Amino acid sequence: MTLDTGRNFLFLQGLAGPFFNQLGDALALQGHGVHRVNFHGGDRLCWRRPGAVDFRGDLLGWPAFLERLIEDRGVTDIILFGDCRPLHRAAIGVARQVQIQVHVFEEGYIRPDWVTLEIGGVNGHSTLPRDPSYYLEAAKSLPDVPDMPPVASSFGRRAREDLIYNFGAMLMFPLYPGYRTHRPYHQLVEYAGWARRLLGKKRAHARSKAALDAMKADGRPYFLFPLQLDCDYQIRTHSSFSGMHAAIEQILASFAEHAPADTLLVVKAHPLENGLHDWRRVTLDAGARLGLGNRLVFLEEGNIGALVGDACGVVTVNSTTGTLALANGIPVITLGNAIYNIPRVTYQDSLDTFWTTRTPPEAEVWEAFRRVLIHRCLVHGGFFSEQGRAALVAASADRLNRASPVAAHAHARAPAPATSGPLLAPARG
Repeated sequence: MTLDTGRNFLFLQGLAGPFFNQLGDALALQGHGVHRVNFHGGDRLCWRRPGAVDFRGDLLGWPAFLERLIEDRGVTDIILFGDCRPLHRAAIGVARQVQIQVHVFEEGYIRPDWVTLEIGGVNGHSTLPRDPSYYLEAAKSLPDVPDMPPVASSFGRRAREDLIYNFGAMLMFPLYPGYRTHRPYHQLVEYAGWARRLLGKKRAHARSKAALDAMKADGRPYFLFPLQLDCDYQIRTHSSFSGMHAAIEQILASFAEHAPADTLLVVKAHPLENGLHDWRRVTLDAGARLGLGNRLVFLEEGNIGALVGDACGVVTVNSTTGTLALANGIPVITLGNAIYNIPRVTYQDSLDTFWTTRTPPEAEVWEAFRRVLIHRCLVHGGFFSEQGRAALVAASADRLNRASPVAAHAHARAPAPATSGPLLAPARG
C-alpha cells in the first residue's frame, strides 16, 4: 500500500553527488511526492529518480516556469542547497509569494559532523534572533544534545563527485543553453588552479611545518585569522568586504596598530582554496608594508582544531571556525554577518580593541545557543562518506517529515537583508 501524505517536495540544485537523489528516495518511501528540476547535465547525472523536469531557459524566465510547475504538481515544499545562488534566490521569492516553505541545506554551522537544514534561509538570512535571552529561555525546554559518533569524510570522494558533476554540465551544455553558473570562475579555470596547488603541495607542507615548529619554539601568544573562500557567499553576500583581500588588509592593519607587541598573528589558508589566488604572497606582502616582520605567520596547512585551542583569540569574517573557538572558550570577533554573533558569546566592540580587551564567551549562553541551533537548524551526518550520507539522509528525512507547512509559515520573517540584493519576482505574461 502506497501512502499519500499530500505533500510534494521539489528539489532544486544540491551539492555534487547522490545525496539529493537518496533523500528523494527516503521521502518517497514516507509517502511524499518527489519532484526535481535539472538545470544542467550535472544535475541530470546526479538524479536517477522519476519526476524530473529540465529547465532550459535563463534566469529571467525561471520564476514564471517555477510558478507554473508549483501549480501543476501541487508543490508544498522546495528543497535546495545554498540560498544565495541566483536561481535559488528567485525560487525563494516565488515560494514566498505562493506561500510554500523552502528547506535550505548548507555546510554545517557547527563542524564537523553536522549539516545545516533550515527553513527559509541560512547564515545572514536565518530567522534565528541575536538576543541571548531568547536562547537561555528556549534551551530550558530542550533536551541535552546527545554525544554523536564522528562522521567520516573523504576529500577524494568530494573531488570525484565534483568532477563528474561539472564535466556532466559541460558535456551536456547544448541541452541547457540558458544555464549560467553561480560561481565566479569557469570550472576548467578552477581545476587548473587546483592542479597548481597540488603540484606545490610538498613545498606548502614543508613551509607550514617549519612555521609551526618556529611558533612552538618561540612561545609567544597568537591570534588566529582563518581565511575563507574568496568566492563564498559568506564573503560576497554576508559581509561588507569585496573579497578576502580587503579583509586581510583591514585585519593586518588593525593588528599592526593595536595588538600587544609580544603577540603573533597566524593566518591560516582555507583547506578548499582553489589555488587561483596566492594568499600567502598577498598576506606576507601586506605584512611587510605594515612592518609586521616575524609577528606574522602564514600557514598553508595545519590542524585547525589544535590551532584554535592554543590561540588567545580568533578573528574571522564569519567562518564556522568561530563556533569551534567558542566551543573551546576562546574569544571570538566576527567582522561579517555570522549567525553566532550574539552578545555575551562573541566580542561586541571594535576590532581595534579586541586585541587588548577581548572576552571569552559566557559558557551558559553559548551552550544554550548551541542546543537551540542543533535542535532547530542542524542534522547529524555528512556529505562525503557512505556512513555520513546514510546518517544525513535518515536525519534529514525525519526532520522534513516532521516539518509542518503551517508551522513553518508561523516562523516566517521579513525579506532578506538588503546586502543580499532584491529577490526576483515571478515574471508575468
